[in-house]
Amino acid sequence: MAVSMLRMRCCVSRHATCSRLKLARIFLPLWSKFHCSAPASSELLISLHKRGVLKDSFPENAAQDQLPRLLQSVPQTVYCGFDPTADSLHVGNLLAIIGLLHFRSAGHHVLALLGGATAQIGDPSGKTSERERLSADVVEENTRGIRESIQRIFTNHEVLFHDSSRPLGTVNVLNNRSWYKSWGVVDFLSETGRYFRMGTMLSRHSVQSRLRSADGMSLTEFTYQVFQAYDFYHLNQIYGCRIQLGGTDQLGNLMSGHEYIHKVTGEEVYGLTIPLVTSSAGDKLGKTAGNAVWLSRDKTSPFELYQFFLRQPDASVEGYLKLFTFLPLAEVERLMEQQRENPSKRLAHKRLAAEVTKLVHGKEGLESAKRCTNALYHSSVQALEQMSDEELQELFREAPFRELFLEPGTTVIDACRKVRAIPDGPRGYQMISDGAVWINHKREDKPQQVLIPKLHILSNGLTLLRVGKKNFYIIKWLSL
Repeated sequence: MAVSMLRMRCCVSRHATCSRLKLARIFLPLWSKFHCSAPASSELLISLHKRGVLKDSFPENAAQDQLPRLLQSVPQTVYCGFDPTADSLHVGNLLAIIGLLHFRSAGHHVLALLGGATAQIGDPSGKTSERERLSADVVEENTRGIRESIQRIFTNHEVLFHDSSRPLGTVNVLNNRSWYKSWGVVDFLSETGRYFRMGTMLSRHSVQSRLRSADGMSLTEFTYQVFQAYDFYHLNQIYGCRIQLGGTDQLGNLMSGHEYIHKVTGEEVYGLTIPLVTSSAGDKLGKTAGNAVWLSRDKTSPFELYQFFLRQPDASVEGYLKLFTFLPLAEVERLMEQQRENPSKRLAHKRLAAEVTKLVHGKEGLESAKRCTNALYHSSVQALEQMSDEELQELFREAPFRELFLEPGTTVIDACRKVRAIPDGPRGYQMISDGAVWINHKREDKPQQVLIPKLHILSNGLTLLRVGKKNFYIIKWLSL
């Protein structure tokens, strides 16, 4: 079900209402303006702030008054950009997508902008050194992979989470390369450069931190804020977009876009920032930090994504349920109460992992994650039999996968030797006899035992072989 918007009760006094929202500094003026019949879009900013999805706004004063009125007047267009510097987005990007999904659920139109052009420039925000230059072919391939992930997530949300009784806004996935490819560098600078002031650009935090670094900052990186500002302007002119979402490290770029549009058109536009997702150790979750959990199945399987959220520390679970799921806040509180009453069941962890996996990979992805969990951690032979070749390879990414013809009379030691799981000669024979070999989660200590269907060879034609504690081998038997 889509996120449940917070309903106001007419009988609650304004003083009591504001007291409950005393931490919502920039959104306090919103609450007193609305009444119990206000449309869902008028409650959106308050809901997102209470969930922790929104952090800051720009310009702050205008966002306190003008932006709420804008959102409840007519459906607005909101955009968020994603530079395809890798062939997949990661969990650190997921919150930005979720922000767009909340706006779409409230009836607003959303744009996911892929930076096919800006990825070749490189955003300096939050970076200590310049990005490695990417070729046009690599960027195009990355763009294709990210587009597929974003479209899949939007589809999953619409089918599995949205309340069908409420109208959805439209969604478009765009590529900024489509409008930069026709620009010449002289024409672009002549058209846009006159609206930017060096002092303002140099004052940005992302620029200042890089200028103080040992490597300094290249001209290419310095111009990034110009391109992002122009993206906002282009989307404003073509799609009527007046709101940009971005991470907190994007605030300087959001400000540049606001200032550029205001100078050129006189129109007021707005920037909203979302918090950066960090690990329990405080590290940003992203590919730069080397700890990325990817949204592409080719890089992080549904099982691995499920386990990532299942293993979150207790202190992070409530916040992550509010950020990464569309569960009503009242339901989050009930889950946490159940968790506190019986911590060993880890109900909140399991719900968090299930909700995120279903959003990213759909129902089939969640079922796959649960099968893999049962097969690996609960030694379920039935789960192994239900697994596809792809799932087994995802579950045991480092395990060799071999396709072998099953010859009559093939023994345990024959199978082990064919996949090079044991050394040749007496030593390999002794390893099996000593109980070092497991087949389909069962110890096998008879080297000359002929492989038996449904015991050593599962109904799906697979054999999971383990030698020692961690050395897995997957065999796909042919011509059964």
